[in-house]
Amino acid sequence: MSIPRHVAIIMDGNGRWARRQGMPRIMGHYRGAEVAEEITKACIDIGVEYLTLFAFSTENWNRPKEEVELLFDLLRNYLTGKKEELIDLGVRLKFIGRRDRIGKDLRLLMEELERDTSKDYRITVVLAVDYGGRDDILRAVNKLIRLEFDHIDEDTFSHFLDLGDIPDPDLLIRTAGERRISNFLLWNLAYTELYFTEVCWPEFTVEELQRAIEDFSNRKRKFGRVLDE
Repeated sequence: MSIPRHVAIIMDGNGRWARRQGMPRIMGHYRGAEVAEEITKACIDIGVEYLTLFAFSTENWNRPKEEVELLFDLLRNYLTGKKEELIDLGVRLKFIGRRDRIGKDLRLLMEELERDTSKDYRITVVLAVDYGGRDDILRAVNKLIRLEFDHIDEDTFSHFLDLGDIPDPDLLIRTAGERRISNFLLWNLAYTELYFTEVCWPEFTVEELQRAIEDFSNRKRKFGRVLDE
């Protein structure tokens, strides 16, 4: 198989899955966090170098306040005490998105994990928290304005986006039957292969990941060129 270097995932359907099980929506997010860990380990085994997970969008602030608070509590609790496990697995952790609306304790935890997992890693896991593609582009433009650039090219502009020098995703997976990219990595997904599955994220398995990669392997990536048939 052709293994994508960078896989991005929109982890959708946590709440729907929980409701079908007769459980509160937040339980779907707890199960979703466990699945994210399982898929990270599978990506290491497969040979994926970068895995980007859409954890919380700029639009998710519109959800009920109680659910938003529970989501950030879940993230905080899940990351606390994970440093040694991440280092043992060979995971470098990186966060993208805004940080000015996140509590100070969580920001400090994120910075600590980024710093302490930055050596001897096998995979870079990017968590998109309070992230929006349009917001990412606007923040990059404002950085360039402040630095008084008089000319920029695509490579320069990409450097100022949240992913920075991380290569663009080769494969985007979205779960739960939705077929849109929902303001995720708008610049970086320009030539990404898209894969949609009906499976909700809490039910997403290593086998589902393998099916997505097999599908990716059968595609011809032309990037605007004409390939020999």
